[in-house]
Amino acid sequence: MALPCAGQESRVHALRLHPGQDVKAAIQEYAISHKIEAGYVITAVGSVRSLRLRLADRQEATTFEGFHEVVSLVGTFSRHGAHLHMSASDREGLTRGGHLVEGNRVYTTLELVLGEIQGVRFRRQHDPETGWPELHIEATLGPGSESL
Repeated sequence: MALPCAGQESRVHALRLHPGQDVKAAIQEYAISHKIEAGYVITAVGSVRSLRLRLADRQEATTFEGFHEVVSLVGTFSRHGAHLHMSASDREGLTRGGHLVEGNRVYTTLELVLGEIQGVRFRRQHDPETGWPELHIEATLGPGSESL
């Protein structure tokens, strides 16, 4: 389902994650504490102690040991769940990317700029076609309200 978002009011959030924080958990906690119904990642820069991703067409996560520089973080999130992908490069410049899972701990810093769309709610609902909880977009009456 697609909802037109043109002209919707949006807000921007900037935050810094500190050493040891879990990237995915921190984004989810931020969305919950700030009651974000429809969020997206604008930009991210920083580093992680090791890289943990679910790679394409795999059920389990893969861990790549060693420090990695985050070169991209994209996706949608809300207080109801998230779908995020991250790419990061090791000290040789080898870059890997995939579905962000828990276990990516910040090394020195992770600077995040997040967007929030007003009047829209993102939820994750099981899709029988894919077998995964997929994005469901709902219009709302306003921040924290029920759907239309």
